[in-house]
Amino acid sequence: MDAYPRMKILDRYVLKEFLLPFIYCFFGFIAIWFIFDLSDNLPDFLEGKVGIPILLEYYKSQVPEIIVITLPIGQLLALLYSLTAMSRSNELISMLGAGLSVTRILVPLFAVGFVLVGVTAYFNFESAPHAAMIKKQMLREIKRGEKLETGLAAHLYRNREDARTWFIRKISADLEQFNDLQVLQQDEEGNIIKQWYARDGSYDPITKSWIFSRAKYVEMDTSGEITKTEMLDEIVIPGWRETPWRISSSVMNPNYLSVQELKDYLAYNWDFPAVRLAPYRTQLQYRYALPWVCLLVVFIAAPLGIVYSRRGILGGVATAIAIFFSLVFVSALFVALGKGNRLPAMTAAWGPMVAYLGIGLWLLWYRSTNRDLPKIKLPWSS
Repeated sequence: MDAYPRMKILDRYVLKEFLLPFIYCFFGFIAIWFIFDLSDNLPDFLEGKVGIPILLEYYKSQVPEIIVITLPIGQLLALLYSLTAMSRSNELISMLGAGLSVTRILVPLFAVGFVLVGVTAYFNFESAPHAAMIKKQMLREIKRGEKLETGLAAHLYRNREDARTWFIRKISADLEQFNDLQVLQQDEEGNIIKQWYARDGSYDPITKSWIFSRAKYVEMDTSGEITKTEMLDEIVIPGWRETPWRISSSVMNPNYLSVQELKDYLAYNWDFPAVRLAPYRTQLQYRYALPWVCLLVVFIAAPLGIVYSRRGILGGVATAIAIFFSLVFVSALFVALGKGNRLPAMTAAWGPMVAYLGIGLWLLWYRSTNRDLPKIKLPWSS
């Protein structure tokens, strides 16, 4: 009956020893990022005469991305600090001597890892990718000293499924207005049989209809001869599967799209070549995989942070940091290969995670069985 309260006290103590350095590390890395970003962009801010409100808006927009970047790094250093501190004071040895296993001691830290996975996923699924896009846009506006008009210009979209091709001079940023557009309709043999020209175009999401203003409608036979021409103030075309987002998203950068936007892109443009879809498939899987780094960090850092002698502390910390940054490098390499259609999307996003999870489980097994971790012997060492 007394074991359960003791366990709760133990869990609270381990959490307390971890959370304080974690808070320091997390906000410390945010401060370091802020200093580096400010020093990097300060000349542009001064040249553009940026006021405090715009500066606050700029850094506020970057919070989600910074949280995603700094959480696993802060967690890594906090784990190493707290566990090595408890090792130096022989607290961990006392816990093990009381009959607790290494895995049981780490239970609250694994729980924190799951919580941080959820926090990272919340920001990484939408806010963080949009933050990267907002940063790029705001820096361009600050450098030019004026508000830039966003949107797409000279856009070409091909609906392979319905054999329609769109030429659009300009699409507004809110996707509500299309200017100077031409739509070609082909038959099964590839012959152009219908054309629409319009000064303006818009989409009604309620009726799912396209509305062309100041338009011209042309019908043609298979030989290219015009059989019908109409000049109309307005043409309403229901039933087309194209939507403004589907048309504009065909050239969007996958790094700036949220999970739902990536799903929509793949659903609407499934008929694109595999090479064209590979960056979007890979980025979607990577959005799912990235948050799990926060749990993977526990498997890597905890076994190396628990040491039974002062002599092994520095080596364990250095090894954990090296493994973590090798994970970052390998993940970036695999994602690049996936976006280049050299690896399947699932392999590119999840392959490094699974491989390093295996390393973490192996390290945890060594530490749980009270074995010394194998030392790396260099060829030139004696």
